[in-house]
Amino acid sequence: MFSSLPIILAKVFLKMHMRDRQAIIFSLFFPIMFMLALGFTSGNRDPIELGVVNHAQSELAERLIATLNDNPLFNITEGSEDALRKALIEGKSKIVLILPTAFQGTESASELRLLVDRAQMRQLSLILPVFEKALVVVERELRNTEPLFSLTVEDVKARSQGYIDFLLPGLLAFTLMTISISGSGFNLVEYRRKGILKRLFVTPIQPRDFIMGLMLARLLLCIVQLSILLGIAIFFLGATVVGDFASLYFVIVLATFVFLCLGFCLGSIAKTQQAIIAIGNLFIFPQMFLSGIFFPIDSLPGLIQPLASVLPLSFTANALREISNNGLSLLEILPQLTGIAVWFVIGFLLATRLFVWKEVAN
Repeated sequence: MFSSLPIILAKVFLKMHMRDRQAIIFSLFFPIMFMLALGFTSGNRDPIELGVVNHAQSELAERLIATLNDNPLFNITEGSEDALRKALIEGKSKIVLILPTAFQGTESASELRLLVDRAQMRQLSLILPVFEKALVVVERELRNTEPLFSLTVEDVKARSQGYIDFLLPGLLAFTLMTISISGSGFNLVEYRRKGILKRLFVTPIQPRDFIMGLMLARLLLCIVQLSILLGIAIFFLGATVVGDFASLYFVIVLATFVFLCLGFCLGSIAKTQQAIIAIGNLFIFPQMFLSGIFFPIDSLPGLIQPLASVLPLSFTANALREISNNGLSLLEILPQLTGIAVWFVIGFLLATRLFVWKEVAN
Protein backbone atom coordinates (compact mmCIF):
# COMPACT_ATOMS: atom_id res chain seq x y z
CA MET A 1 0.00 0.00 0.00
CA PHE A 2 1.41 3.38 -1.00
CA SER A 3 1.90 5.40 2.23
CA SER A 4 2.40 9.12 2.77
CA LEU A 5 6.04 8.63 3.80
CA PRO A 6 7.44 8.72 0.22
CA ILE A 7 5.51 11.95 -0.39
CA ILE A 8 7.00 13.52 2.75
CA LEU A 9 10.48 12.44 1.68
CA ALA A 10 9.83 13.78 -1.83
CA LYS A 11 9.07 17.24 -0.38
CA VAL A 12 12.31 17.13 1.62
CA PHE A 13 14.37 16.13 -1.44
CA LEU A 14 12.74 18.90 -3.51
CA LYS A 15 13.71 21.50 -0.92
CA MET A 16 17.28 20.17 -0.88
CA HIS A 17 17.50 20.30 -4.66
CA MET A 18 16.02 23.79 -4.99
CA ARG A 19 18.82 25.14 -2.81
CA ASP A 20 21.38 24.01 -5.39
CA ARG A 21 20.65 26.67 -8.01
CA GLN A 22 23.85 25.98 -9.92
CA ALA A 23 22.82 22.38 -10.57
CA ILE A 24 19.38 23.53 -11.76
CA ILE A 25 20.86 26.04 -14.21
CA PHE A 26 23.40 23.64 -15.71
CA SER A 27 20.95 20.75 -15.99
CA LEU A 28 18.81 22.99 -18.20
CA PHE A 29 21.57 24.93 -19.96
CA PHE A 30 23.25 22.05 -21.81
CA PRO A 31 20.17 20.43 -23.41
CA ILE A 32 18.70 23.84 -24.35
CA MET A 33 21.92 25.02 -26.02
CA PHE A 34 22.36 21.64 -27.71
CA MET A 35 18.83 21.68 -29.10
CA LEU A 36 19.06 25.31 -30.25
CA ALA A 37 22.35 24.65 -32.05
CA LEU A 38 21.06 21.57 -33.87
CA GLY A 39 17.68 23.15 -34.51
CA PHE A 40 19.01 26.27 -36.17
CA THR A 41 21.66 24.46 -38.23
CA SER A 42 19.19 21.81 -39.44
CA GLY A 43 16.65 24.45 -40.40
CA ASN A 44 19.04 26.24 -42.79
CA ARG A 45 19.92 23.66 -45.42
CA ASP A 46 21.79 24.84 -48.47
CA PRO A 47 20.79 23.52 -51.90
CA ILE A 48 22.79 20.63 -53.34
CA GLU A 49 25.56 21.76 -55.67
CA LEU A 50 24.84 20.04 -58.99
CA GLY A 51 27.27 20.31 -61.84
CA VAL A 52 25.96 19.71 -65.39
CA VAL A 53 28.10 18.82 -68.40
CA ASN A 54 26.06 19.53 -71.53
CA HIS A 55 27.71 17.61 -74.37
CA ALA A 56 24.42 17.44 -76.29
CA GLN A 57 23.80 21.19 -76.66
CA SER A 58 20.26 20.32 -77.76
CA GLU A 59 16.83 21.72 -77.04
CA LEU A 60 16.05 18.59 -75.04
CA ALA A 61 19.13 19.10 -72.86
CA GLU A 62 18.19 22.73 -72.23
CA ARG A 63 14.69 21.69 -71.16
CA LEU A 64 16.08 19.16 -68.71
CA ILE A 65 18.53 21.67 -67.23
CA ALA A 66 15.75 24.25 -66.89
CA THR A 67 13.52 21.72 -65.14
CA LEU A 68 16.25 20.86 -62.67
CA ASN A 69 17.11 24.51 -62.19
CA ASP A 70 13.51 25.22 -61.16
CA ASN A 71 13.85 22.73 -58.30
CA PRO A 72 14.99 24.51 -55.10
CA LEU A 73 16.82 21.32 -54.09
CA PHE A 74 19.64 22.09 -56.58
CA ASN A 75 22.07 24.86 -57.35
CA ILE A 76 23.03 24.25 -61.01
CA THR A 77 26.52 24.96 -62.34
CA GLU A 78 27.34 24.22 -66.00
CA GLY A 79 30.88 23.58 -67.16
CA SER A 80 33.30 21.19 -68.77
CA GLU A 81 33.64 17.62 -67.58
CA ASP A 82 37.24 18.10 -66.43
CA ALA A 83 36.46 21.24 -64.44
CA LEU A 84 33.38 19.80 -62.76
CA ARG A 85 35.14 16.49 -62.02
CA LYS A 86 37.89 18.47 -60.30
CA ALA A 87 35.30 20.45 -58.32
CA LEU A 88 33.68 17.19 -57.24
CA ILE A 89 37.03 15.80 -56.04
CA GLU A 90 37.75 19.02 -54.12
CA GLY A 91 34.34 18.89 -52.45
CA LYS A 92 33.02 22.03 -54.13
CA SER A 93 30.29 20.02 -55.84
CA LYS A 94 28.20 17.12 -54.56
CA ILE A 95 27.21 15.47 -57.82
CA VAL A 96 27.82 15.90 -61.57
CA LEU A 97 25.32 15.06 -64.32
CA ILE A 98 26.77 14.35 -67.76
CA LEU A 99 24.44 14.71 -70.77
CA PRO A 100 25.90 12.75 -73.73
CA THR A 101 26.02 13.96 -77.32
CA ALA A 102 23.28 11.46 -78.21
CA PHE A 103 20.82 13.23 -75.89
CA GLN A 104 18.94 14.80 -78.83
CA GLY A 105 15.37 13.57 -78.42
CA THR A 106 15.54 10.84 -81.03
CA GLU A 107 13.78 7.51 -80.68
CA SER A 108 16.96 5.80 -79.43
CA ALA A 109 17.54 5.82 -75.70
CA SER A 110 20.32 7.89 -74.19
CA GLU A 111 22.39 6.96 -71.16
CA LEU A 112 23.05 9.77 -68.68
CA ARG A 113 25.96 9.56 -66.26
CA LEU A 114 26.16 10.72 -62.66
CA LEU A 115 29.50 11.35 -60.99
CA VAL A 116 29.41 11.21 -57.22
CA ASP A 117 31.81 10.96 -54.32
CA ARG A 118 31.40 7.68 -52.40
CA ALA A 119 30.95 9.73 -49.23
CA GLN A 120 27.89 11.34 -50.86
CA MET A 121 26.30 8.12 -52.09
CA ARG A 122 23.64 8.26 -49.34
CA GLN A 123 22.19 11.34 -51.07
CA LEU A 124 21.32 9.41 -54.20
CA SER A 125 18.07 8.16 -52.63
CA LEU A 126 17.00 11.81 -52.50
CA ILE A 127 18.44 12.97 -55.82
CA LEU A 128 17.56 10.12 -58.21
CA PRO A 129 13.76 10.46 -57.89
CA VAL A 130 14.08 14.15 -58.77
CA PHE A 131 16.13 13.32 -61.87
CA GLU A 132 13.68 10.63 -62.94
CA LYS A 133 10.72 12.97 -62.52
CA ALA A 134 12.44 15.67 -64.56
CA LEU A 135 13.23 13.19 -67.33
CA VAL A 136 9.61 12.01 -67.45
CA VAL A 137 8.34 15.59 -67.73
CA VAL A 138 10.75 16.38 -70.56
CA GLU A 139 9.91 13.15 -72.41
CA ARG A 140 6.16 13.84 -72.23
CA GLU A 141 6.67 17.35 -73.57
CA LEU A 142 8.84 16.04 -76.40
CA ARG A 143 6.42 13.31 -77.47
CA ASN A 144 3.34 15.40 -76.72
CA THR A 145 1.78 12.60 -74.71
CA GLU A 146 -0.49 12.72 -71.68
CA PRO A 147 0.03 10.48 -68.66
CA LEU A 148 -2.24 7.44 -68.44
CA PHE A 149 -3.24 8.32 -64.90
CA SER A 150 -2.59 10.94 -62.26
CA LEU A 151 -1.86 10.38 -58.59
CA THR A 152 -2.93 12.80 -55.90
CA VAL A 153 -1.34 12.33 -52.49
CA GLU A 154 -3.30 13.65 -49.54
CA ASP A 155 -1.45 13.81 -46.21
CA VAL A 156 -4.24 13.39 -43.69
CA LYS A 157 -1.87 14.36 -40.88
CA ALA A 158 -1.15 17.69 -42.58
CA ARG A 159 2.40 18.01 -41.32
CA SER A 160 5.83 18.79 -42.71
CA GLN A 161 8.55 17.25 -40.60
CA GLY A 162 12.13 18.35 -40.57
CA TYR A 163 15.21 17.17 -38.74
CA ILE A 164 14.22 19.08 -35.59
CA ASP A 165 10.98 17.04 -35.47
CA PHE A 166 13.03 13.83 -35.65
CA LEU A 167 15.58 15.14 -33.16
CA LEU A 168 13.17 16.42 -30.49
CA PRO A 169 11.87 13.05 -29.14
CA GLY A 170 15.37 11.61 -28.99
CA LEU A 171 16.74 14.68 -27.24
CA LEU A 172 13.88 14.57 -24.74
CA ALA A 173 14.67 10.91 -24.04
CA PHE A 174 18.39 11.61 -23.65
CA THR A 175 17.78 14.58 -21.34
CA LEU A 176 15.35 12.46 -19.34
CA MET A 177 17.99 9.77 -18.91
CA THR A 178 20.81 12.11 -17.85
CA ILE A 179 18.61 14.02 -15.38
CA SER A 180 17.34 10.78 -13.87
CA ILE A 181 20.75 9.12 -13.57
CA SER A 182 22.30 12.21 -11.98
CA GLY A 183 19.27 12.64 -9.72
CA SER A 184 19.43 9.12 -8.30
CA GLY A 185 22.85 7.54 -8.71
CA PHE A 186 24.92 10.68 -8.20
CA ASN A 187 22.74 11.85 -5.30
CA LEU A 188 22.89 8.45 -3.63
CA VAL A 189 26.69 8.56 -3.54
CA GLU A 190 26.59 12.14 -2.28
CA TYR A 191 24.10 11.31 0.49
CA ARG A 192 26.28 8.39 1.55
CA ARG A 193 29.40 10.59 1.60
CA LYS A 194 27.69 13.22 3.75
CA GLY A 195 26.37 10.61 6.17
CA ILE A 196 22.71 11.30 5.40
CA LEU A 197 21.98 7.64 4.70
CA LYS A 198 23.68 6.60 7.93
CA ARG A 199 21.35 8.87 9.90
CA LEU A 200 18.29 7.60 8.06
CA PHE A 201 19.34 4.03 8.87
CA VAL A 202 18.23 4.43 12.51
CA THR A 203 14.75 5.59 11.46
CA PRO A 204 11.78 3.37 10.49
CA ILE A 205 12.25 4.38 6.85
CA GLN A 206 12.44 1.37 4.53
CA PRO A 207 14.65 1.34 1.40
CA ARG A 208 11.55 1.28 -0.83
CA ASP A 209 10.19 4.41 0.91
CA PHE A 210 13.49 6.23 0.45
CA ILE A 211 13.74 5.18 -3.20
CA MET A 212 10.12 6.12 -3.98
CA GLY A 213 10.47 9.50 -2.24
CA LEU A 214 13.57 10.43 -4.21
CA MET A 215 11.98 9.14 -7.41
CA LEU A 216 8.87 11.29 -6.93
CA ALA A 217 10.99 14.39 -6.33
CA ARG A 218 13.15 13.80 -9.40
CA LEU A 219 10.09 12.93 -11.47
CA LEU A 220 8.57 16.34 -10.81
CA LEU A 221 11.83 18.10 -11.64
CA CYS A 222 12.25 16.05 -14.81
CA ILE A 223 8.74 16.87 -16.04
CA VAL A 224 9.31 20.59 -15.46
CA GLN A 225 12.64 20.59 -17.29
CA LEU A 226 11.36 18.54 -20.24
CA SER A 227 8.31 20.80 -20.50
CA ILE A 228 10.64 23.79 -20.84
CA LEU A 229 12.62 22.02 -23.58
CA LEU A 230 9.43 21.03 -25.36
CA GLY A 231 8.11 24.58 -25.22
CA ILE A 232 11.34 26.03 -26.64
CA ALA A 233 11.34 23.49 -29.49
CA ILE A 234 7.72 24.21 -30.42
CA PHE A 235 7.59 27.99 -30.04
CA PHE A 236 11.12 28.97 -31.08
CA LEU A 237 12.28 26.21 -33.45
CA GLY A 238 8.95 25.42 -35.09
CA ALA A 239 8.89 21.75 -34.05
CA THR A 240 5.58 19.94 -34.36
CA VAL A 241 4.07 17.32 -32.08
CA VAL A 242 1.46 15.34 -33.99
CA GLY A 243 0.37 13.00 -31.23
CA ASP A 244 -1.40 13.40 -27.92
CA PHE A 245 0.51 15.27 -25.20
CA ALA A 246 -1.07 13.05 -22.54
CA SER A 247 0.43 9.96 -24.19
CA LEU A 248 3.75 11.75 -24.58
CA TYR A 249 3.91 12.59 -20.88
CA PHE A 250 2.79 9.10 -19.89
CA VAL A 251 5.86 7.69 -21.64
CA ILE A 252 8.03 10.38 -20.04
CA VAL A 253 6.79 9.47 -16.55
CA LEU A 254 7.23 5.73 -17.09
CA ALA A 255 10.72 6.14 -18.58
CA THR A 256 11.76 8.50 -15.77
CA PHE A 257 11.01 5.78 -13.23
CA VAL A 258 13.08 3.34 -15.30
CA PHE A 259 16.21 5.50 -15.39
CA LEU A 260 15.83 6.56 -11.77
CA CYS A 261 15.83 2.89 -10.75
CA LEU A 262 18.84 2.18 -12.97
CA GLY A 263 20.57 5.20 -11.47
CA PHE A 264 19.99 3.77 -8.00
CA CYS A 265 21.68 0.55 -9.15
CA LEU A 266 24.73 2.48 -10.34
CA GLY A 267 24.83 4.59 -7.17
CA SER A 268 24.65 1.49 -4.98
CA ILE A 269 27.60 -0.11 -6.78
CA ALA A 270 29.86 2.98 -6.91
CA LYS A 271 31.99 3.70 -3.85
CA THR A 272 33.10 7.25 -4.63
CA GLN A 273 32.02 10.28 -6.65
CA GLN A 274 34.74 9.54 -9.21
CA ALA A 275 33.45 6.00 -9.56
CA ILE A 276 29.83 7.05 -10.13
CA ILE A 277 30.94 9.55 -12.78
CA ALA A 278 32.87 6.84 -14.63
CA ILE A 279 30.10 4.24 -14.30
CA GLY A 280 27.47 6.79 -15.27
CA ASN A 281 29.38 7.75 -18.41
CA LEU A 282 29.78 4.08 -19.36
CA PHE A 283 26.02 3.71 -19.06
CA ILE A 284 24.99 6.99 -20.74
CA PHE A 285 27.32 7.58 -23.69
CA PRO A 286 27.00 4.22 -25.52
CA GLN A 287 23.21 4.69 -25.48
CA MET A 288 23.63 8.23 -26.74
CA PHE A 289 25.08 6.90 -30.02
CA LEU A 290 23.23 3.57 -30.29
CA SER A 291 19.65 4.48 -29.42
CA GLY A 292 18.58 6.39 -32.51
CA ILE A 293 18.73 9.88 -31.03
CA PHE A 294 20.54 11.59 -33.91
CA PHE A 295 19.94 9.00 -36.67
CA PRO A 296 17.75 5.89 -37.10
CA ILE A 297 18.91 2.60 -35.62
CA ASP A 298 18.47 1.06 -39.11
CA SER A 299 21.54 3.02 -40.24
CA LEU A 300 23.77 1.18 -37.74
CA PRO A 301 25.72 -1.95 -38.74
CA GLY A 302 23.47 -5.00 -38.82
CA LEU A 303 25.44 -6.75 -36.07
CA ILE A 304 24.77 -3.91 -33.60
CA GLN A 305 21.10 -3.28 -34.40
CA PRO A 306 19.62 -6.11 -32.23
CA LEU A 307 21.55 -4.89 -29.18
CA ALA A 308 20.75 -1.23 -29.86
CA SER A 309 17.03 -2.00 -30.21
CA VAL A 310 16.68 -3.41 -26.68
CA LEU A 311 18.44 -0.59 -24.82
CA PRO A 312 16.17 1.33 -22.43
CA LEU A 313 16.91 4.62 -24.19
CA SER A 314 15.96 3.04 -27.54
CA PHE A 315 12.54 1.99 -26.26
CA THR A 316 12.00 5.46 -24.81
CA ALA A 317 13.15 7.41 -27.87
CA ASN A 318 11.15 5.20 -30.25
CA ALA A 319 7.99 5.52 -28.16
CA LEU A 320 8.30 9.31 -27.94
CA ARG A 321 9.06 9.55 -31.66
CA GLU A 322 6.08 7.38 -32.67
CA ILE A 323 3.78 9.63 -30.64
CA SER A 324 5.37 12.94 -31.58
CA ASN A 325 6.09 12.32 -35.27
CA ASN A 326 3.48 9.75 -36.29
CA GLY A 327 0.63 10.49 -33.89
CA LEU A 328 0.30 6.90 -32.65
CA SER A 329 -1.70 6.06 -29.55
CA LEU A 330 -0.47 4.12 -26.53
CA LEU A 331 -2.14 0.96 -27.83
CA GLU A 332 -0.21 1.27 -31.08
CA ILE A 333 3.18 1.44 -29.33
CA LEU A 334 2.68 -1.55 -27.05
CA PRO A 335 6.04 -3.14 -28.05
CA GLN A 336 7.90 -0.01 -26.90
CA LEU A 337 5.80 0.28 -23.73
CA THR A 338 6.42 -3.38 -22.97
CA GLY A 339 10.17 -2.86 -23.31
CA ILE A 340 10.04 0.16 -20.99
CA ALA A 341 7.94 -1.78 -18.46
CA VAL A 342 10.37 -4.72 -18.49
CA TRP A 343 13.30 -2.38 -17.82
CA PHE A 344 11.29 -0.76 -15.00
CA VAL A 345 10.76 -4.13 -13.28
CA ILE A 346 14.43 -5.04 -13.72
CA GLY A 347 15.61 -1.65 -12.50
CA PHE A 348 13.30 -1.53 -9.47
CA LEU A 349 14.20 -5.06 -8.33
CA LEU A 350 17.92 -4.36 -8.67
CA ALA A 351 17.61 -0.95 -6.99
CA THR A 352 15.90 -2.35 -3.91
CA ARG A 353 18.19 -5.40 -3.84
CA LEU A 354 21.48 -3.48 -4.12
CA PHE A 355 20.49 -0.52 -1.93
CA VAL A 356 22.31 -0.35 1.42
CA TRP A 357 22.31 2.40 4.02
CA LYS A 358 25.89 2.48 5.29
CA GLU A 359 28.10 0.39 3.03
CA VAL A 360 28.38 0.00 -0.72
CA ALA A 361 27.13 -3.16 -2.35
CA ASN A 362 29.64 -5.93 -2.87
